[in-house]
Amino acid sequence: MSVTTTPFASRRRLGWCLLFLWTFWSAAAHALSPEDAWALAEGETATRIEALNRLALSDSQRAHELIRAMARESVQVQGQQVLIEDKGRWTDAVTGAAVDGAGAVAVMINNRLRNALEQSLAVLDLFDPDPGRQQAAAQRLRESQLTRPDPVLAAQIERALLPPYGQRLAAPAQLVLEQAQAVARLGSSDADQRLAAAQVLAELGQPLVRNRLAEQLERERDPAVQQALRTAVAAIDRSLALAEVVRQVFTGISLGSILLLVALGLAITYGLLGVINMAHGELIMIGAYATFVVHALFQQFLPGWFEWYLLAALPIAFLAAALVGALMERGVIRWLYGRPLETLLATWGLSLILIQLVRSSFGAQNVAVVSPQWMSGGIEVMSGLTLPWNRIFIIAFAAAVVIGVALFIGRTRMGLFVRGVTQNRPMAACMGVNTARVDTMAFAFGSGIAGLAGVAVSQIGNVAPDLGQQYIIDSFMVVVLGGVGQLAGAVYAALGLGIVNKFIEGWAGAVLAKIAVLVLIILIIQKRPQGLFALKGRSA
Repeated sequence: MSVTTTPFASRRRLGWCLLFLWTFWSAAAHALSPEDAWALAEGETATRIEALNRLALSDSQRAHELIRAMARESVQVQGQQVLIEDKGRWTDAVTGAAVDGAGAVAVMINNRLRNALEQSLAVLDLFDPDPGRQQAAAQRLRESQLTRPDPVLAAQIERALLPPYGQRLAAPAQLVLEQAQAVARLGSSDADQRLAAAQVLAELGQPLVRNRLAEQLERERDPAVQQALRTAVAAIDRSLALAEVVRQVFTGISLGSILLLVALGLAITYGLLGVINMAHGELIMIGAYATFVVHALFQQFLPGWFEWYLLAALPIAFLAAALVGALMERGVIRWLYGRPLETLLATWGLSLILIQLVRSSFGAQNVAVVSPQWMSGGIEVMSGLTLPWNRIFIIAFAAAVVIGVALFIGRTRMGLFVRGVTQNRPMAACMGVNTARVDTMAFAFGSGIAGLAGVAVSQIGNVAPDLGQQYIIDSFMVVVLGGVGQLAGAVYAALGLGIVNKFIEGWAGAVLAKIAVLVLIILIIQKRPQGLFALKGRSA
């Protein structure tokens, strides 16, 4: 029996054969060969770097795995075979098959090869599906070209922007990589490429870019390129100046937010009771240590929920500081009303007692509170300016606390009692208000707010027993400048002092900035003895 083959069937079989051959050839072309693996693992450094640069832009997943293993220093050799070690198990770098690695020897990696590996890892990350990793890798390559120009890396960047590689890049990563390409082309022999590079880099307001442009301007001989370089340097100077102003304002608002959190509770207690509480800083310290305890408990018992330990730390820090504040008021301060000198000395003694108690409980050394992952890093608002998330969180947190205090004072029954006792204690007592109970509740509430300030402070530095000492003077200045018992005054005074302090600090240094701020406060108090926002009432 014979089988008749139609022309269509023959063409179809031929097509399948060609497709199979093309697929086989393509896989073989992109596979990691034993020679490439050996060239990367052993030999002269220059030869190994050449193999590394070639394999970084290949499509071989085995090659990429080998490069990443080299960066982890997990590559070993056994005879002529290159192995990847992972937790005591070995696989062949070329085939991926499990092998017995007994007797394998780790490959040597020097600093030159280690630097090349870092650059190759960035090249590999350019083609990661995550656009964020692509952009971060492009930024690393750009910074590498700015700090340590490398012709080989420049060639890799050029190739990464060409098809088919460039088609895999997200738009933000492609933009950053084009800037890295422009940095490399500043040294080109082609004047048109140098001119285009200067125009691209004019939009990148970074000091390193400005320095590279200035260096190129000194040795540039082409008039058109010289003019483009001058324009780019001037544009970067303007961008850097604007970024510095924005940075100073943001840093001042951040400092003012911390001062506001610290002074908010003091404004309530000082405005209501007239008590100069020298232990207010220690209440902040108690809130910070309460945060540290919650942080440690989550690390040990709830590691899966560690990212949210701050949510649990907020009420605990508030309650811990409020409880200590209530005990202070009921045990000591209530017996010293109307005697400011004795109150000052007593609260100073209480501050020493609290510091020693914490030292005895947690030790005299600083303890670190690790911020959640979502508070790390920052947001780039303009070229050359990145605002850290932890500072943004503190500003938002301070705003939320101010709103909460305003609602408590203005909308609750206890807030009405506090306002009444603050403005006219005898009249409030005649109306049936238990002023002693209001005093205790208000002091505990102000102390709890100090505990919340401790939560915020723990996210920007280490926690120590004397943590509150550096904030007590500034908090009193905020209260006196803003006006006793005035919430709006505390807000304006804290933000104003923070911004003014940071601007003066940038020009004259930290010490002179403190002196200048103190002189400014004295001048304002001379003009307005009751602060910026004095309490309104009848004059006798």
